[in-house]
Amino acid sequence: MTPLLLATGNAGKVRELQPVLAAHGFAVVSQTELGISSIAETGSTFVENALLKARHAASESGMAALAEDSGLCVPYLQGAPGLYSARYAGPEASDTANNTKLLTMLAEARGEARTAYYVACMVFLESAADPSPLVAQGFWRGAIGEHPAGDEGFGYDPLFWPAGGLRSAAQRGLEEKNDCSHRAMALRRLLELLAERQTPQPLSLND
Repeated sequence: MTPLLLATGNAGKVRELQPVLAAHGFAVVSQTELGISSIAETGSTFVENALLKARHAASESGMAALAEDSGLCVPYLQGAPGLYSARYAGPEASDTANNTKLLTMLAEARGEARTAYYVACMVFLESAADPSPLVAQGFWRGAIGEHPAGDEGFGYDPLFWPAGGLRSAAQRGLEEKNDCSHRAMALRRLLELLAERQTPQPLSLND
C-alpha cells in the first residue's frame, strides 16, 4: 500500500474517500490523525483552495498529499454558497444552520430557479515542492428540495436532489454516492491522471 495523506479535517470526506483510495492501493492517513492543523482557505477558486491545502499538508508531513475543496453552487444565488458552503451561516455554522439559511435564501425560488450543482476539485502532490500538481474536477447536478430528507451523508445532502433521481443525496448509501457524486467523479479523473503520469511512455525513434 502506498502512504497518502488526505489533507482534510472533515470526517465525512474521509469516510467517502478512504474506501475508494484503499481499493486503488493507497493507505490513507488524515491530517487530523497526524495533528496537522487546517490552513486558511484564502483562494478565490476551488482549485486555489485545494492547492493551498495540499501544499500545507505535504509540507507539514513530508508525505504525498491529496486535498479537496468542494461546495454547492446555486446559479439563482449567483453561485452561492460556493466557496463558503461550509460556513454559509457563519464561521462555526453547523450543517443544519447552513441548510436552514439556504432554504431561507430560496424561499421565493420555484422550478428551474432551484437548480444547483455540487462541485469537487482535487489536487494531488507528490511532495510540497511538486511542480506539476494533478488537478481534477467533478460535478453532480440536481436541484434544492423544499425540505430536508434523509440522514446519510453530510453538508447539503438532505436538500440536494440529483437530476433524474427520486431520492435526496442523504437518502443514498455511501456505496451509491461513491459511484455518482461530484467527489467520486473528481477522484476517478484524478486516479486516471495519476496512472497516466506514472506509466512509462515508450520513446519514439525520432526523439
